Amino acid sequence: MTRSRKVIFAVLCVLAMFSAGLPAASASAQASVPNQWGFALVTATSGTPLPAYQAGSWPAGFTVGVTPGGVGQTYVRFPKIGIAGGVVHVTSVAPTASWCQAQRWAPSGGNMVVAVQCYRYGGTPAFTPYSIVFSQSSGTLPAPQAFGYVHHNGAGVMNQFNSAGGTNVVSGGGVGVWTVRLPGLGSAGLAGNLQVTAVNDIQPARCKVGAWTPSAAAQLVQVRCHNATDVPLNTGWTLTYQRERAITGGALPPHKFGYTFDNLPGNAGPYVPVPAAVNHNGQGSVNSIQSAGAGMRLVTFAALGSSPDHVQVTAFGPGPEYCNLQSAWLVIGNTTQVRNVACYSATTRTSRPSFVSHASLY
Repeated sequence: MTRSRKVIFAVLCVLAMFSAGLPAASASAQASVPNQWGFALVTATSGTPLPAYQAGSWPAGFTVGVTPGGVGQTYVRFPKIGIAGGVVHVTSVAPTASWCQAQRWAPSGGNMVVAVQCYRYGGTPAFTPYSIVFSQSSGTLPAPQAFGYVHHNGAGVMNQFNSAGGTNVVSGGGVGVWTVRLPGLGSAGLAGNLQVTAVNDIQPARCKVGAWTPSAAAQLVQVRCHNATDVPLNTGWTLTYQRERAITGGALPPHKFGYTFDNLPGNAGPYVPVPAAVNHNGQGSVNSIQSAGAGMRLVTFAALGSSPDHVQVTAFGPGPEYCNLQSAWLVIGNTTQVRNVACYSATTRTSRPSFVSHASLY
């Protein structure tokens, strides 16, 4: 993106924060989980995303809007939910070795505007469809429900939330490696789901969950980031942890949500991931996973099928491999079918673990 575009974006957002009369952070702190949220599936560089794939906490009658930027860059406007802080997650939806990353987000004219940049493997800017979700929360939740997030700029925490009222802590572990401690959100074993997205407005960046260690006191999550050619990279990122809550932080709405951890990517399936706490289905049904070919996984969320709905995917493991969605998910009867989660080593599809999170409004 050109310097002039960056300056214009920054100026508009700063002016809007003062002119729109947004609530101060101290007032926001009195609200409940979540304060504002929105999701969409962006399939074109301009226009209004499909209604079946967008929803949010904005008033009735408003819709998400998309405008083009530079090559591979788009601006997403979530209406009437402009608020300071929060986190963004983005997943490329394309049958190619590609990813999308957040560049920045800020309130503008009462809306939340997010700049998104997509790349092909190797770092060539190119637009691909993508799913995007924004959420901002405050307040607390009763255990075992848990929700927390961190926005880190590569050097320090920009903003964070912890539904147990604690302060999330990030420590460095070498180039492109961080450990996130989410106190008060702990569990006796693996429980919940994780999503991680790179944040960088200068160069291509990919981020993932490198390791995950739960304890009764806290969740410990390792974040690993790489550049366009798999070299470890210090960059910004966002992380969200959800347990018995949707990726947006809510329980109602959205009315249906689930998540799963494909921790046996070599299992042809269909199989049901264990422990059960990583394979949550808010309707009391069971999510299942099976092979759809080399490096491709068909994920089925039973009883969660309704529109509008949303899916995010994050890779797991210590290497530079990454995952995306090959195509938009489908609602078939009362089931949501994610066909497929695809994971890559460079440009070759490969079997790797991944986290998948789903939410539907109704």
